[in-house]
Amino acid sequence: MDFLNLTRQRFSCRNYKSQRIEDNDLEYILECARMAPSAVNRQPWLFKVITSWDSHTVLQDLWQCYDREWFRSAPACIVVVLRHDEEWVRADGKRHGDIDVAIASEHICLAAAERGLGTCWVCNFDAERCRQMLRLGEEEEPVVLIPIGYPACDISSKTRKGWGEICDWKVIDDE
Repeated sequence: MDFLNLTRQRFSCRNYKSQRIEDNDLEYILECARMAPSAVNRQPWLFKVITSWDSHTVLQDLWQCYDREWFRSAPACIVVVLRHDEEWVRADGKRHGDIDVAIASEHICLAAAERGLGTCWVCNFDAERCRQMLRLGEEEEPVVLIPIGYPACDISSKTRKGWGEICDWKVIDDE
C-alpha cells in the first residue's frame, strides 16, 4: 500500500482481539522502529515488549500504570523508553530525545498498521510507577505505551484539520 493510504489506515485502536500476535510481525515492527532516524543517530531508545503469552503478570502490572478497560484488551504492549544519557543535546540545550522516541513510536504504529494490527499512543500514564515496575535505570524514562493487537473494531473515521488551518504555504522570492 502506498504511504498516504497507510497513514489513513492507522488509527487509535481502543478495542483488541485476544489473538496472539505472530513473532515475525512483532520482529518486523521492531525492525521498522530500529531503522527510525534520530538526532546525530544516537538512537536513545529501548523498546520493552510485554505480551500476555510471555508474561501475563507483567502485563497486569502494566495495567496499573494506565487503568483503562480498553487498554486491558490488548494482548501486547510496547513501552518506548528514552535513555537520557544517550540523547543528543543541541548547543542551546534543546534535548532531542523526546523527538527521537516519537519518531520511533510512529514507525511502530505505521508498521503495525501495515501488518493489519492496531495501536494507540498512550502518554497519560503513571510514568513513575511504570519506571519502577520495569526496573528502569535513573537515566531511563518510559515515554509512550503502545498497546498492540488485532483490532476488534472498525477503523474509526479520522477528523483532521483542513489545509488552511495547518499550512502556511508561501513562496519566498529573493528577486
